[in-house]
Amino acid sequence: MTPSPLSRLALCAALAPLAVQAQTAGPASPIMLDTVVISGGLSPVAADAYGRAFTVLTADDIERRGLRTVQDALRTVPGVSVSSTGSSITQVRIRGAEANHTLVLIDGVQAAGGADEYVMSSLETANIERIEVLRGPQSVFFGSNASAGVINIVTRRGRSGTHYGGAVEVGNGTAASGWFTQRGPRGGLAFTASARDDKGFDQSGDGGEKDGSDRQTIGLTGDWKPADDVTLGFTLRRAGEDYDYDAVNFGATDAGSYLIDDPTLYGERTEVSGAAWAEYAMLDGRLTHRLEVQGTVLKLSDNGGDETRGETRALKYRLSYGLDGQPVESAAHLLNVMVERIDDENNAGPDFDRRNTSVALEYRGFLDNGLDIQAGLRRDDNEVFQDFTSWNLGLSWRIPDTALRLHASAGRGLVNPAFYELYADDTFTVGNPDLRPERNTGFDIGIEAGLLDGRGLIDVTYFNETMDDEITYVFGGAPDGVRASYVNEAGESPREGIEVAARLEATDALDLGLAYTYLSAKGPDGSVEIRRPRHELGLTASLAVAGGRGRITADLRHVAGNYDTQFWGAFATEELPDFTVVNLSGGYDVTDSLRLTSRVVNLFDEEYSDVWGYASAGRTVHVGLETAW
Repeated sequence: MTPSPLSRLALCAALAPLAVQAQTAGPASPIMLDTVVISGGLSPVAADAYGRAFTVLTADDIERRGLRTVQDALRTVPGVSVSSTGSSITQVRIRGAEANHTLVLIDGVQAAGGADEYVMSSLETANIERIEVLRGPQSVFFGSNASAGVINIVTRRGRSGTHYGGAVEVGNGTAASGWFTQRGPRGGLAFTASARDDKGFDQSGDGGEKDGSDRQTIGLTGDWKPADDVTLGFTLRRAGEDYDYDAVNFGATDAGSYLIDDPTLYGERTEVSGAAWAEYAMLDGRLTHRLEVQGTVLKLSDNGGDETRGETRALKYRLSYGLDGQPVESAAHLLNVMVERIDDENNAGPDFDRRNTSVALEYRGFLDNGLDIQAGLRRDDNEVFQDFTSWNLGLSWRIPDTALRLHASAGRGLVNPAFYELYADDTFTVGNPDLRPERNTGFDIGIEAGLLDGRGLIDVTYFNETMDDEITYVFGGAPDGVRASYVNEAGESPREGIEVAARLEATDALDLGLAYTYLSAKGPDGSVEIRRPRHELGLTASLAVAGGRGRITADLRHVAGNYDTQFWGAFATEELPDFTVVNLSGGYDVTDSLRLTSRVVNLFDEEYSDVWGYASAGRTVHVGLETAW
C-alpha cells in the first residue's frame, strides 16, 4: 500500500529529531526534567512514563506568557482548536473532534453538570497550579465526553508552611485575586478567590457597545492524614459570571451584517462543584482503597429568562495493588480497579434522568529496559443506551544510552448524546430520542528527543482518529418538516494530523518555544469540518533582563485553513482569512515579594475572526502587581 503524503510527512518529521541527535557530538544522555505527575489514568502517572500524547502548562508557563484565561492558555497547546463567539462563549476541540468530545475537569471534578459541553467562557488562570491536556481517546479512565481528550485544571495547593498572596491588574477592566495556603506534615489547606471585570469588546465589530464579562470564583481544598494509613480530602468551588452578547440577524447578507450590536442582551452562568474522598492503605502500602463522591451543578440563563440546569453526581471506588510486592507508589507492576456510578439530570429533558454504572481495569508495567506500559479496559452498563466497551493502550520507551523516548497509544471511546439533542422541544429545534452515541477510535505515535546536552526538547506526534455516528444539526429535519433536529450521519468522519512541541534554552537568558499542529478533519461525505484550522503555529521567546529580576516574553500565533459556515445566503462553508496575532508580556521583581507585571494583547491590532461574523478583541494594554509571602 502506498503511504499517503501526510503519512510520509509524519515519518520525516518523526525522524528529524534522530537526525539532530546524530549530529550531537559525544554520547547522548536523556534530558533531565523535573518529575511531573499527571492525571493520565485511574491513578496518577509520571509524565516521562506516559505513553499517550499530553501537554502540561505550569503556573510558571502561564505567568511568564501573560495568559489570564484558560481559553488563551489552550490556544498555545498543539492539537487543540479554540473558537470563540465573543469572549464568554468559547468551544475547545481536540484533534478535530466535536467540542463536547473533550471532558473538562477542575481538580478532577467534571466542570459541566448534566452531561453538557463545558463552555470555557472567561475561566481565569488566577490560582491555577497547572493545566493538563491529554489527547486521544480517554473514556477508559474518564467515561463519556472524553472520547477525544481531557483537560484537567489543577488549582493551587501550596508548599510546606503558611503562605499567602494576591494580584491586581488594570487595563480593559479590572482583576483581583488572592490565596492562602497552609501545609504541614499531616496535610494542608488552600483557599483561593478571584474576580475579573473584563469590559470586553464589541463582538459585532460595528463600533458599538462593548460586550464584557464579570466573573467571580472562590475555591477551598484540603487534605488530612488522621493516621499514617488514612488520608481524607475535599474540594469545593463556586463561580458566577454575568456576560453580554449581541443579536443575530437572520436576514444578513454578509459577515458584517450577521451580528447586530444590542446593549440589552446578557447572560448569567453559575457553576458549583465539589468532592470528598478517603484513601486507606493496607499491607504496608501494597494495597490501597480510594472512595470518592463528586457533584457538579451548572445553571445558565439569558436575559432573565428560564434557567437551564444540569447536574452530575458520581460515586467512585478505586483499588490499587502492587503486583510485585512493592507499595503502590513505587510498584513496577500495578493493577488498578475502578467501579463508578454516574447520575446525570438536565431540565432539557426533565423526565429522562440518566444512570451509568462502569467497571474499569488498568495495568501498568515499568520495566527495566526503559519500556513502560499502560493498558486499560472499561465496560459501561448504561440504562439509556447500549452497553459499551472502551479500551486504551499506551507504550513509552526510553531508548537506552540516548536522549530519545518513543511513545505510542491507541484507544476507543464514546460520547453519549446531550439531553438537548435528545429531548429539545422549542421554537427552533426538536430533539431526536433515537440518536446513538458517537464513537471515536484512534492511535498516535511519536518521538521525544533531548537536544544540545539537555538544553532543549522536541516532541513530534502523528495521530489518526475516526469518528462513527457523528451527530449533526439538520435544518428542517424535525418530523414537522419546519424545525431543525439532530441526526446520526452515516459513514466515518476521519481525522489525522501532526503535533509538534519544542523548547530550547538558547542562552542562559533566552528561552524559545514552538507549538505546531497540522490537522485534516472531514465529515462522512468528505466535507471539511468547521472551526478546526488546518494549520496552527505558535512561537514564543522569553528573555531575562535586569540581572534576572525581569523578564519579557513575546508570543506569536498564526492560524490558516480555518473553515466555518456562513449563516446567510446559501449557508455555505467558506474559509476564513488567515491571521497572525502577537502578544507581549513582562514582569519585574521590585522586591523579593512584590512583582510588577504588564502585557499587551494583540500588539499590532490585528482584525480577525475565529467564527464568521464575530469580531475579536483589538489591542489592549494591562498593568498589574503581584505579591507573595
